[in-house]
Amino acid sequence: MRDMFHEELEGINTSLLGMAALVKEALDQSCQALKNADLAIAERVIAADDTIDHTQHDLDARIINLMARQQPVATDLRTLVTALRISADLERMGDLAHHIAKLARMRYPNKAVPELLSTTIDNMSNASARIMEKMVTVLQYRDIARALEVEQDDDEMDKLHRSIISILLSDDWTYGIETAIDMTLLGRYFERFADHAVSISHRVYFMVTGDYAEEKN
Repeated sequence: MRDMFHEELEGINTSLLGMAALVKEALDQSCQALKNADLAIAERVIAADDTIDHTQHDLDARIINLMARQQPVATDLRTLVTALRISADLERMGDLAHHIAKLARMRYPNKAVPELLSTTIDNMSNASARIMEKMVTVLQYRDIARALEVEQDDDEMDKLHRSIISILLSDDWTYGIETAIDMTLLGRYFERFADHAVSISHRVYFMVTGDYAEEKN
């Protein structure tokens, strides 16, 4: 029975990694759609969001069922509760990639990002990809050292987010209110995506150690 239980635990971890892979693909493709005003790619990301949602629902049902049948305690219970929370973070990250794709679709055939902000948004896209890559490593290997690094990497995203606000409020902004709203939302999508990656890394740290990672000031 214990061997079967731990096989199911491992299966849940594998499913989390599979869900993370779906989110990573959604992020990569949504950023590509945004940069190139590619309607076909944007539509694929939007359609694929249902798969991420269904994956979360299935995973959560399996976790709850396993908790009900096995009544785990200590480390096993912590692992399952953490997995529930990680799946919720991953689902939200998928939603944010979905929002980015919807913005690209809404402004098609034009590019959603004006030239003045193209470098900043490219940097946010690249920072999101790096944070996602590291977060997947944390999740796969339960690497608590890297878990602490993800929050440090998030500092770059926060700086980029602040720089968008600064540009929007500057006299150089000549693209109007509608585009300013688009860019405010887009910056928030990227910033929140990174925040969820930090949250997952913190949850892995807790799952492994039983302690909470100290948050930055």
